[in-house]
Amino acid sequence: MSETYYAGSYWGIRKEPPDSCARRLEDFLLGLSRVDSSFAHWYETAKSLKESLKRPLRPIREELVKFVQKNKDPAFDDLGFSLGAWNGAPNDHEDCAFLIRCGGHHARANNRCVFSLPSRGSSAERVLTASVLADMLRATASAWEPDWGVAMSHSHRDLVESRRVPKAPYLGWVTYLARHRGTVPPLPAPVRVEPVEDKGTLIVLTPERFTASNPEHVALAETVRELLDQAGLLKPLMS
Repeated sequence: MSETYYAGSYWGIRKEPPDSCARRLEDFLLGLSRVDSSFAHWYETAKSLKESLKRPLRPIREELVKFVQKNKDPAFDDLGFSLGAWNGAPNDHEDCAFLIRCGGHHARANNRCVFSLPSRGSSAERVLTASVLADMLRATASAWEPDWGVAMSHSHRDLVESRRVPKAPYLGWVTYLARHRGTVPPLPAPVRVEPVEDKGTLIVLTPERFTASNPEHVALAETVRELLDQAGLLKPLMS
């Protein structure tokens, strides 16, 4: 079975009002629209796909403020806002969706932006590439300023989960580390390192699709993880 992939970015406690989250969401949607056609249009999640398609999520600040406000946690003010959308793709295996938790200022808030990605078809062929995933994480980092982010296969995540320190960054096919974590040391070929404005660094392990079924890929990921850990860049995310 082909491996499936996801992307996620994570940050600690950050109390933000609806207009601040809406501004970030606007920047996020605009940034994604420049990455790939799969990310050009988004729709609010609803009880049915038909209903969802009637609720386009557009990068218009006034509309986004209302969207954020209505998605405030009804029971706990300090858990922030939970924002979900999908791209309206007609087939389950080609659709993309994201879930954002923002504005949370409680230890249990888990502020994050997590993508489900297409598993096969033309969308997957375009999206599941090093360049597109790197640009996706770049757009996410620019808008939401996370502590760290990763794009990786579920199989690779499961493979390394048992030895991962809780709340520490995963090292995946593409990894983002915020600048405050430290300076990325020299890494072996074919790893590529790219700055994200003045916010942090992208680390791309391989130009071809990274798979957990490839021992060379897994070994490279472990080598890079050890180098980053030795440099102090993989400390657990603090609330």
